[in-house]
Formats: sequence, C-alpha cells, structure tokens
Amino acid sequence: MTDKPQPGGTGRIGTKTVARMGYGAMQLAEAPSVDDATAVLRRAIELGVNHIDTASFYGPGEVDRRIRAALAPYPDDLVIVSKVGARYTGEQPIPLAPAQKPAELRAAVEEDLRQLGLEQIPVVNLRRLDLGPGLAAEGDQIVDLDDQLAEMIALRDAGKIGGIGISAVPLEVVRRALPAGIVCVQNAYSLLDRSQEATLELCEAAGIAWVPYFPLGSAFPGFPKVADNSVVADIAGQLGVTGAQVGLAWILAHAPNTLLIPGTRSIAHLEENIEAANVTLDAEALERLDAVGTTEPQPHGVEPIQR
Repeated sequence: MTDKPQPGGTGRIGTKTVARMGYGAMQLAEAPSVDDATAVLRRAIELGVNHIDTASFYGPGEVDRRIRAALAPYPDDLVIVSKVGARYTGEQPIPLAPAQKPAELRAAVEEDLRQLGLEQIPVVNLRRLDLGPGLAAEGDQIVDLDDQLAEMIALRDAGKIGGIGISAVPLEVVRRALPAGIVCVQNAYSLLDRSQEATLELCEAAGIAWVPYFPLGSAFPGFPKVADNSVVADIAGQLGVTGAQVGLAWILAHAPNTLLIPGTRSIAHLEENIEAANVTLDAEALERLDAVGTTEPQPHGVEPIQR
C-alpha cells in the first residue's frame, strides 16, 4: 500500500499501474524557461501523477530534455509514454511531417531514449494518419500497418520499448493491431465528440488503456469546447467547479479503462485539472451529460502545433 496521492484512482497501461489522471507534456515546449517547465513537472509528481505523455518531435526534443532535467533520476513508478510517426519541420500551419516508415519509427525511438536518458521507453504509441486531425500520408509515407507493427514489435523484443500503443486510428485498425499486443489507444474523444465510442468499447473489453486527446475539445473545427456546453456549465455551477472539471470527471466516470493526460504549462491549471479527479457526478448529472454527446463522425480540421 502507499499513501502517495493517486488522482482518479488507478488504472493500467500494459503491465504498469498508474494514476488515472496523468499529464500531457507537449505544452512544456512553450514554457518560458526550463525553470518554469521544471516547476510544473515537479508539481505534477507531488500531486500523484506518474504517467507523462511526450514525443521526441515536441519542441523538437525540448520537451523530452525538460522532462529529463526536471525529473531524472526518475521516480520508480513513473511511466513515460512517447509516440512516433511524425517529425518536426517548423513549417506553418502544421510544423510536422509524416514519418511513417519503419526506419523512421526506429529512429524516433532512439531519439527519445537519448533525449530522456532512458534505456527503455515504457510505452510508445504509433501515431498513424488514418483519422484527423492533421497530417495526411502521401507517396512512400503510405505504409502498411503490418510493416509498422513488425518494427514496433522488433523494438519491443529488443527491450527498447516496453509496450506498443496506437493513435489516431479507427475501429478496424485497432482490431488489426490486437495481435501485436497493443496496450493503449490514443484517439480524439470528449463528452461532446464520441465518434470513437465503439473503439473505446473494444478497448475496454480487451483490457486496453483508452487515452483520449482533446478531452475538452479544441479551437479547431470539428472539436466543440466542452466547457461551452450549456448542460456542462449548469452542472458545473451547481457543483461549484469549472466546466473543464466536469468534462474531465465525466470521462473518468464513463469508462474505467480511461487514463487522462490533460496538458498545460501552468501550475494553477495543472492543479485544476488534477482536482477534476475529486469531482463526483451523481446519477442525474451523468444522465444529463450522457444525453448531450454525439457518436456521429466529426469533421476534423487541421491539427494544431501542440495538443
């Protein structure tokens, strides 16, 4: 047993047990300084976060380096999760380009290992380009899933990664990936955008962690902002919490295999996000919130620089 905080209770990602409320580190590339990033990361650990999401192309590399500067030597229970499938270009409006080839996936894992100072990345997500928002694969960047998974399995067999995840993928691709022993799926999902509900249900049945991004919506087309919804705002007012906290609390209550990784570069916002794990939604509130979502496909726009 431990007296360390476990916001949201615990869940599993592969063989690892983590607090269900984690932290997405991408915005740390925009933190004013290394000291500011360090303060946010260390506060997250104090609050019980032991699941941090990153990628070598965030920054590029700056987020990984800031994680290492703040937290190494790493706590024994810390699970760092990365992703591969893109590379940084700095171009606008999307500063990323596809990097879907098996050799590019391997190179990205090697870069993560160097930047983070790890011998093994606990989990690495293969960021496919099957669903929006964002990049589209063209030419030799259109790579068969089986070829990509073969490379990920080889990396796992070599001990460079501990578990394989998959991101931005429809239900049929998740089904195809199951024999590889995937441990998590990252897709866009929120109270208001449940177009991936069937994928979530498959993950729950298979014991796979569901790690939604854009859990509160986005400024980009097709991702309505959860906090702006009138039902969410009404329930938040009754409970004396924020609409964002209601949105995060609903996701935690909706499916037990969900692990959240809301991102921020602000300690105050970090603390607000973590406190969402303590928001209790009664049966009436859950019924009202369940009724406002949609399972229809959303018209996704371009992917932001950070998410």
